Amino acid sequence: MSTTDNASNASNVYDRLQTLGISLPPLAVPVAAYVPFVRTGNQLYLSGHIAKKDGKPWVGQLGRDTDTATGKAAARAIAIDLMGTLHAAVGDLNKVRRIVKLMSLVNSTPDFTEQHLVTNGASELLAEVFGDRGAHARSAFGVAQIPLGACVEMDLVVEVDAD
Repeated sequence: MSTTDNASNASNVYDRLQTLGISLPPLAVPVAAYVPFVRTGNQLYLSGHIAKKDGKPWVGQLGRDTDTATGKAAARAIAIDLMGTLHAAVGDLNKVRRIVKLMSLVNSTPDFTEQHLVTNGASELLAEVFGDRGAHARSAFGVAQIPLGACVEMDLVVEVDAD
């Protein structure tokens, strides 16, 4: 793809967000000893974001008190928060060349096996917003607990344009 094609495709990111009725949140202040993102070269690493509902941790455990559809909605909410952090990091989502990797931690019981379906909530939204540039590698893990009892946590690796 040429630079012109990439710029044309990228210019639709904010239009897609608007069509989906998504407003990007402001950069969240870390609650521990870390920074929200680190850039090295053209790679941007976003720290883990927990699921939030109404500004508070979206608490629950998949397979116990939270179902797959609810977990998927929580993952989608995290993707929106991640895009807010990404916007704060680069100033313009049109600078995103590629969503490289999404890692998902799903607070789940030992017998819950639908972590991949929960994670689809974020993966599908990233593809919808960024088009082909949103297709990414990913990992989805079931874990015994996530900080603050959140049901899902995700981090993201993104390739961005050079400054």
